[in-house]
Amino acid sequence: MAYTALYRKWRPARFEDVRGQEHIVRTLKNQIISDRVGHAYLFCGTRGTGKTTIAKIMARAVNCEHPVDGSPCNECAVCRSILEGRSVNVAEIDAASNNGVDNIREIRDQVQYSPTEGKYRVYIIDEVHMLSAGAFNALLKTLEEPPAYVIFILATTEANKIPITVLSRCQRYDFRRIGNNVIADQVSNLLKVEGVEADEDAVRYVAKAADGSMRDALSLLEQCISFYYGQRLTYEKVLDVLGAVDTQVFSKLLRLIIRCDVPGCVQLMDEISSQGRDLSQFVTDFIWYLRNLMLVQTADQSAQALEMTKENYEALREESKMVALSVLMRNIRICSELSNQLKFAVSKRVLIEMAIIKMMQPQMEDDIESLRVRLDQIEEKIASGSFVNNTEPQQSGSIFDSYFEGDAKQPVMQKAAQTVELSEAEYEDYQKISSEWKKLSHMQSGFMNSILMGTNISYDKAKGLCIVFTNKFNYELMLRQERMEELRQMLNKQYQKEFSITAKLLEAGEAMPRITRGSHIEGINMEIGVEDE
Repeated sequence: MAYTALYRKWRPARFEDVRGQEHIVRTLKNQIISDRVGHAYLFCGTRGTGKTTIAKIMARAVNCEHPVDGSPCNECAVCRSILEGRSVNVAEIDAASNNGVDNIREIRDQVQYSPTEGKYRVYIIDEVHMLSAGAFNALLKTLEEPPAYVIFILATTEANKIPITVLSRCQRYDFRRIGNNVIADQVSNLLKVEGVEADEDAVRYVAKAADGSMRDALSLLEQCISFYYGQRLTYEKVLDVLGAVDTQVFSKLLRLIIRCDVPGCVQLMDEISSQGRDLSQFVTDFIWYLRNLMLVQTADQSAQALEMTKENYEALREESKMVALSVLMRNIRICSELSNQLKFAVSKRVLIEMAIIKMMQPQMEDDIESLRVRLDQIEEKIASGSFVNNTEPQQSGSIFDSYFEGDAKQPVMQKAAQTVELSEAEYEDYQKISSEWKKLSHMQSGFMNSILMGTNISYDKAKGLCIVFTNKFNYELMLRQERMEELRQMLNKQYQKEFSITAKLLEAGEAMPRITRGSHIEGINMEIGVEDE
């Protein structure tokens, strides 16, 4: 006998077998028992929540010769005929591939004939939102005044795309996402019958990965069983098959982000990629990890909502003390935006690394949330006494300037500014580029634009134009020949002239060079280079 997939093999055959949709099951059973069945139903909800399953059960229940408390007996001739797909009175139509006016007209022609067996002709139209505008219009009249023996059951994942004229003619039922506990219980019962041993942690992770879809849970479970056929399913084995990572990795990543350890984050992402993990799932799981930390900080009874062991909860509570709530909320927002971008990304790892860098650098964003994070960091430094040193003399200006422009350092004595004399032509080039530098920076790609944020243009006697950085982190990111070359080519194209350009990190207390117009200076060196610290 041919193998049957688990989600098909274990599809509920009676209303009592349906899990997670009790509010809908009870209503439909009462309608059938009281003989108050409607003529048009609209089942809305995300994938794998039971829309088509309940529609098929109802099609049998309204035609069953011996119904049991509103559910079909699945034993009579009518039920067997529908179960085996032989009945002409129950039609299941895929609106994704049969969405034209002619398809609906064919249905309108068929409803003129009464059922050959049973009481009702039932039309189940799946993904009904895919019907064309003309097809919806053709369906309206039949939906409004169908024969007494016709029932329409429309199923969709996107109710917002259905015309209001159709919605008003149907009884609407919204299917909820199935809870993790419900899915886990169903999976556990299924495993016992199938004779497969599995750890509780493994079952719960499958339930969580299904994201409220029972069908997805059974598909993921079948994948794990097939890979480790004949073996006990453990948490680590499930992670390996589904391309997920252990929560300890998220803890390690968060600690690296807090320490602003870019090399460590890059190395961690390299390990995850080399293991073949699903990067989209990694970001989704990291969002849930941050969400759990947020709940621990804000909810008194968070242990019940998190559905985890006492040991894991205690570890999570300790980790929640490492990071402020404002930082958590900002990081969740960044990761959520990243999750949407990954759906269409060619290089997912690069986008993830950019997002991680953005988490470490709140000064890269100018929204209120990022500003609050920056202020929190300043307050922490002031409270710890590591931000201000009152024993050293200070020049005029705010002690916060060095923090917002670059690394937070102790105020030091300002050094005298160097003077660089330029020829007439070089001075004109410098003036023009300097005045337009902010606009030129914004012309770059998103990542390059972030690197150049807060920089200025100066001039080096030996190497020509010079980008002056006050942020050591951004300066080190720029220390790649291809990035400097990309910038040089942009300037050449913008001004139709060959330029040489280098980069420099402004040290603590060092002032920007003073550029003046001189009588003579050596020509601009055409070679590109980067000046070391």
